[in-house]
Amino acid sequence: MHGTPHIVSDVMTHTVAAVGRKANFKEIVRLMEQWKVSALPVLEGEDRVVGVVSEADLLHKEEFRDGDPDRNTQLRRLSDLTKAGALTAEDLMTVPVVTVQADATLAQAARTMAHAKVKRLPVVDDMGKLEGVVSRGDLLKVFLRDDEDIAEEVQREIVSYLFRAPLSPVRVQVRDGVVTLAGQIRDTSLVPVAARLVRAVEGVVDVEFELTGPTRGPEQ
Repeated sequence: MHGTPHIVSDVMTHTVAAVGRKANFKEIVRLMEQWKVSALPVLEGEDRVVGVVSEADLLHKEEFRDGDPDRNTQLRRLSDLTKAGALTAEDLMTVPVVTVQADATLAQAARTMAHAKVKRLPVVDDMGKLEGVVSRGDLLKVFLRDDEDIAEEVQREIVSYLFRAPLSPVRVQVRDGVVTLAGQIRDTSLVPVAARLVRAVEGVVDVEFELTGPTRGPEQ
């Protein structure tokens, strides 16, 4: 809907591969290959997410295959070494699991991913039950929005309210997601406000201005 931020449920993948706590190492690898994913939620009970197994968790087994690490490495990477010897999802998985809810905005999901340094987030309901998965690629889908669609929203939701009585019509042009506002306005102090509002429109890459204020006539 125009003027309303997209939420995670708009872009997430609803059909998701997952494993139980007792899933074995090779089963996890096969499932990742089959579904072409880099991580799998781990479920228990009624599809409640209790952890995530990622490729990084699995690769420790290969990393430490060809020799015993020195004592310093053992102390520094005890958790990784434990995972190198793990056989099931419950011993391999990362906990506590970082999740997001379906009604979170894409910006909120992006911040959660960045803070947790993960590529995918399980989407859960209020009870922690798995509803889907959202990836970095899913969050970037808003940038596929048509320039014409962006221009129409900026004109309707921002320009028509912020610049109600311009000295000349404020023109909105969008090219490859970059918005340009051009025209003559009465109050140039509104430009920073316009910049913030336009950048908040989904699909906008950047905003540029060709706005001028009132011109002063010759002094009498």
